[in-house]
Order: sequence, then structure tokens, then C-alpha cells
Amino acid sequence: MLSGASGRVEGVETTTLRPPQHRVSRTARWYWAARAAFGWLVLIAVQVIWLVADGDDVALRLAALIATVIVAVTHVTVMPLWRYNVHRWETTPEAVYTQSGWFKQEWRIAPVSRIQTVDSARGPFEQLFRLANVTVTTASAAGPVRISGLDRETAQRLVDELTANAQATAGDAT
Repeated sequence: MLSGASGRVEGVETTTLRPPQHRVSRTARWYWAARAAFGWLVLIAVQVIWLVADGDDVALRLAALIATVIVAVTHVTVMPLWRYNVHRWETTPEAVYTQSGWFKQEWRIAPVSRIQTVDSARGPFEQLFRLANVTVTTASAAGPVRISGLDRETAQRLVDELTANAQATAGDAT
């Protein structure tokens, strides 16, 4: 837990939007790469079947398959590193900060006094990589704050910490 990013406005404590300090788990890079590779492999398999099954325009289909493989390898290589460098999170006694995205990047802040629920979830593929996601639900119209790609232990500690902070903070969570 880190402090900072707070100030005073007319005698009221405020929290400001700033880049969070903590990165997600390094394993998230492998998870993102594997998930992307799976999608690309499905597309490549369809193209290979189409290439083998129909003998017309083999050169054009082969060129499309090669282009798909080049784009897939580039995506599977670059995307996880890019996302790892962008995705960050941090909690303080006052707020939860997140930064996420790939091309469209988003910074979010959720005051602890507005937290309604804190959940942790792991899909089957995430379980293989020992990763978990934390979702902090508030009354915000922007929806919940999500922190994806945390190792299981960090996610559990974060859920426990946020739950304790929310219970200890005065506010109506609306």
C-alpha cells in the first residue's frame, strides 16, 4: 500500500488521478500471448483447411495464409509486452488506482468510500497460469474498476485489504 496522490481543497481531503505504481504479474504476459495465439491458431487452421480442400487460387490463399501468420506472430509478440508496460494498479487507504488498455488506454480511480463490493475471479485459462482478476464495484456510471493479470496471492491480499479498508471507511458507498 502506498500513500500519496492526495491534496487539500478548502479543508477537504482530495484524491487525484495519477499513474499507479504496481505492475501486474509478469506471468500475465504469457497468459495474454497464449490467449492471443489460440485465437490466431483457429484462424490459421481454417485457412490451412481451405487451402488444402480447394485447389483453386492456391497462390492467393497461400499469400493470405502467410500474411495471417506474419500478423499473428507480430501480435503475439508485441501485444503482451505493450500491455504489461501499460497495465498498472495501486491502492491507498483513500482510493484504488488503475491504468489499463492497449491502444485505448484508461486511467481510473475509485474512492474507498464508494466501494460496494470487491470480487476476485479466475477463468479456466487464467487458472492454468495461476492468475486472478479483482473487480471493485462502485456506484459509478463508468462501471467497475478491474485489475486483471494478478497472481493469485496478490489478488487475495488485495481483496482482503480493500474489503477491510471499505468497512473501516465512513461513507455510504453510493
